[in-house]
Amino acid sequence: RHSTAAPSGGSALEIIFRPDPSIYDGRFANNAWLQELPKPLTKLTWDNAVLCSPALAERLELANEDVVELQYRGRKVLGSIWIVPGHADGCVTVHLGYGREAGGRVGERLGFNAYSLRTSDSPWSGSGLALKKTGEKYALACTQGHWSLEGRTNVRSGTLTRFREDPDFAHAAAAHHPPASLYPEYDYRGENAWGMAIDLTACLGCNACVVACQAENNVPVVGKVEVARQREMHWLRIDRYYTGNLDNPEVVHQPMLCQHCEKAPCEVVCPVAATVHSSEGLNEMVYNRCVGTRYCSNNCPYKVRRFNFLQYSDQSSPSLQLLHNPDVTVRDRGVMEKCTYCVQRISAARIEAKKEDRPIRDGEVVTACQAACPTQAIVFGNINDPDSKVAKLKKLPLNYGVLEEELNTQPRTTYLAGLKNPNPELESET
Repeated sequence: RHSTAAPSGGSALEIIFRPDPSIYDGRFANNAWLQELPKPLTKLTWDNAVLCSPALAERLELANEDVVELQYRGRKVLGSIWIVPGHADGCVTVHLGYGREAGGRVGERLGFNAYSLRTSDSPWSGSGLALKKTGEKYALACTQGHWSLEGRTNVRSGTLTRFREDPDFAHAAAAHHPPASLYPEYDYRGENAWGMAIDLTACLGCNACVVACQAENNVPVVGKVEVARQREMHWLRIDRYYTGNLDNPEVVHQPMLCQHCEKAPCEVVCPVAATVHSSEGLNEMVYNRCVGTRYCSNNCPYKVRRFNFLQYSDQSSPSLQLLHNPDVTVRDRGVMEKCTYCVQRISAARIEAKKEDRPIRDGEVVTACQAACPTQAIVFGNINDPDSKVAKLKKLPLNYGVLEEELNTQPRTTYLAGLKNPNPELESET
């Protein structure tokens, strides 16, 4: 993979070196959580790739997963192509930290070593790159096409100007149907009713919430082969959407987790009552009842349920005994699992409140994803309390429920439509 052969073939391009969004410069390469974490824009896991623009790929007749030879300053390395909308034309980007030969049990022999092309006099970019197509393919594990909800109005965004002209624009695009339902009604008077609001304006797609959820809830790592089979186990995923021109698109990130629907389609199809509705509105999993029919996953319109096809969790290795959160059940093969709204944290707050003979205070229950979010995009609380922060957010005109108008699922997790305030002069130039 490394030699001093002279460049040949391909056009002269610029190469850009960047730390990987997950494993940085390779120092975290042996962390399986980060290796399996989908990268914010490409949604690739367990590998790096040669990132290029759609225009460059069209000129060089390249497709995703094509293996190319990068030749730069008398050195060369093989890497797999990944086309990224919005990438600058005439250059490629490679992420550092992969291709390690002695990186540990997890980090070894993943991807290609971009360091072998890097020089000390120009460590972050350089010109004179030649790119040569080899005719081979190398499979990459990308999660963006998994659990796809595209084609529906699940993510909504607009400009500040549009919001001022039409404060209800977030509800205009959805199909509206009468709220008729055969599902039972629930009475939460005198009870807590937990809910969540996620601000798409604040969400950066940084993945901090995904890792926090994995650490808190003993979510297992499955490996590249299983990810490629659409079997990743993350309870919370960040869906990435492009809109506009391929050369200069806008990007919207949307955290997607169990919506804890009031009219939950998963509950009515489980033949053993393994998924049930709690007195506080949570859609709960009873792991001991689950027999793995997967009817609930098939009936979930948000595709947020995860099934243990194999024994993914390691419950026997002594070195991993301290890894698991003792407050959360470690699931076995054949069991369905999903987001629980960190029910263990709700229970802990309930116990403390009972000991002090008081109700649970607003903000006392903080979910793992909420605690990790650097922009405070996630707010959780009791929607039965009109003075709670989450209840106030749900009254805003920007608040909407994904598929609520189309399917009348009445999700407890709702979103605030994303707002941007672009400079009109800059927009006219682009």
